[in-house]
Amino acid sequence: MIKAQINDNELNSHIDSLEKDGLSIFVMADGRARGALFHGTRFVNQMRSQHNLGILETMVLGQASICAALMIPMMKGKEHLTWHYDTNGPAKGFSVEADSSGYVRGFLYENHIPVEKPLESWDLSPFLGDGTMTMSKVHPGDKAPQTSSVEILYKNITKDLAWFFQQSDQIRTAFNTSIFMDKSGRVMGAGGMFVQVMPETGGTKDSGSNTASGADQKVDEELIEKIENAFFACPSLGKWFSEKGKTEDVVHGLFREFEPAIAVERDIIFDCPCSKEKYIGYLKTLPKNELADIKQNGPDPLEIVCRNCGSVYKIPVSEII
Repeated sequence: MIKAQINDNELNSHIDSLEKDGLSIFVMADGRARGALFHGTRFVNQMRSQHNLGILETMVLGQASICAALMIPMMKGKEHLTWHYDTNGPAKGFSVEADSSGYVRGFLYENHIPVEKPLESWDLSPFLGDGTMTMSKVHPGDKAPQTSSVEILYKNITKDLAWFFQQSDQIRTAFNTSIFMDKSGRVMGAGGMFVQVMPETGGTKDSGSNTASGADQKVDEELIEKIENAFFACPSLGKWFSEKGKTEDVVHGLFREFEPAIAVERDIIFDCPCSKEKYIGYLKTLPKNELADIKQNGPDPLEIVCRNCGSVYKIPVSEII
C-alpha cells in the first residue's frame, strides 16, 4: 500500500496527543463472556485519507472497518475474512476484509453517496436499504472459502452484524461503533466494542444432565441481561477517545461487576498487502496479444488503482514487457 499522508497539521497534532490505537481483548464473568475494545482514531483517519472520503462516506466505511477490526479476535489461527454488505440504498454497500495478522482494508461500492437534503442525524438507514450481507472465511490450505449469508434486517451496520452472529453461530453478540467529528468534519476520535456471551455448556452443576435446570436458566438469563445493560451504557467511544479517555477505564468502568481482565493487547491498522511488484506480476500474465496492444498503443505508464486501499501505481510498459 502507498500510505496516504494526512495533510492537516491541527488534526495530526490532536491525534499525536491521544492514547495510541489498539485492540484490547478481555474476558469476564468467569469466562462466560468475552469482548474487545478498539481505539481506532488513527485507523479511521488513515482509511479516510486512503480513499479521500467525505463525511458521510467516512461514517459508513469507518463503521464497517471498525467492525471488521473487532472480528479479528474471533478468528481461529491464520484466517482471512471478507464481509460484503450489499444494499439497494444510495450507499449501495461495502466490502471489507480483515486478516488475523492484524490489518483491515475495504472500500465503498459508492464513493460519493448521493444526499438529497442536509443530514439531521447520523442514522445511516436511509442510505443503506434492503439487501444481503455475506461473510466468507478462508484458512491456509482451504480449497474454497466458508461462506454464510443473511438478509439485511435493520439497515444498521452494527445491529445487522450482531444479527448475523445470532443466525450463523447462535452466539449472543453486540457491537458498538462510534466516530466523533468536530464542526469542520475532522475525525477527532473513533472506536468500537463487541461483547459475546458464550453458550452455556449444558448440564446442572450436580447431575451433569444435558439440560440445565430452570433455576440455572434463570440465573443465566439474568447474567446476560446484566452484561447487555452494562454494554449499552457505554459512552460515545469516539467522543471518549477524542477527549483522551483510556481504554482500560471503559472496560473496568462498564463491566466491573463481572471482574473483567484484559487478556491481550493487539495492534490493528488499516493497511493493504498490494504493491507495485504484485501488479507487475499480474500484468505479465496477460495474453500475448493484449501485451502487444499495450506496447503499441499504450497507455504508458499504466495506471492501476487498488480498490481496497486507493493506492495508485504507475507502471511503465517497459517493466512488464
